[in-house]
Amino acid sequence: MIKVGAVNIDTSHPMGFAESMIKDGRLRYIGVFNDSFRDDKEVEGFIKRFNLEKRCDSIEELADLCDIGFIQGCNWDDHLRFVQPFIERDKPVFLDKPIVGNYQDCCKIRQLLKQGAKIIGSSSARYAYEIQDFFKQPLEERGEIITVIGTCGVDDFNYGIHIVEAIGGILGAGAESTSYIGMSNTETDYVESYLINYKNDKTAIYHICTGIWQPFSITIMTTKSTYQFMMDPMRLYDALIEQIANYMESKKNLLVDMNYILESVEIRIAGKQSKEEGGKKILLSKLDDTSPAFNGKEFWKYYSQSSKPLYTI
Repeated sequence: MIKVGAVNIDTSHPMGFAESMIKDGRLRYIGVFNDSFRDDKEVEGFIKRFNLEKRCDSIEELADLCDIGFIQGCNWDDHLRFVQPFIERDKPVFLDKPIVGNYQDCCKIRQLLKQGAKIIGSSSARYAYEIQDFFKQPLEERGEIITVIGTCGVDDFNYGIHIVEAIGGILGAGAESTSYIGMSNTETDYVESYLINYKNDKTAIYHICTGIWQPFSITIMTTKSTYQFMMDPMRLYDALIEQIANYMESKKNLLVDMNYILESVEIRIAGKQSKEEGGKKILLSKLDDTSPAFNGKEFWKYYSQSSKPLYTI
């Protein structure tokens, strides 16, 4: 059994992941380190519900205990604080989405990867069964992809990163630029739209409906037909956990190089900059330390104040 160490149980992901691990049968949470906003009752509830062996007093203790760490706090600016103990023990670490929210942290992860760190991630939407099923069709039948359209809801980054990663799971790496297209409004809600241009002349458009939940929807136009699907939210975690288990067992898996995932973050950063600059096309290659960032601490503050108990038994 692959032993997983949980770092901060802020969101519903640890619960959903644990349930998917039970179904998969190859992984389980064995310990937890928590220094975020979930109180002792919730941590104990998580431990009892999923039969963890221990609450660890330090991240180093957890890294000793497990085979892989899952860093799952909702403050993405805090994620890199936890990776070093796993790296020092030559153990892989999974960064939950969004892995980071600024260009500087993207560079830090790239440097860690060059030094041999085993860092994986991130959005379950990238590995959705619906995307896998599309690629199971022979190329001569489904056709060459021309463009992709994706939609999602809730917010611009914590959820918005899902649909950008899903597009990355379809078109791969090679995004060149992002442009903010505009906004559609009702009295209570709004949708923001963005264009991604790829170096191979492919394009993608994604729409984020802020303030309300929307399903993850994908439309793929090919040289043969147009394919449309909504991702089943009840199967998303299963798809991701299956790939992580395969990776840990050194089996064939779909986990992508972390540079692909970092590109998705940079697409959103470039989109934010484009919006701030009135829709100007922003080249990913021109991002730097002065580029705008998504504030993980501010999101953590909002989420911790609005979140209801999840794990209390």
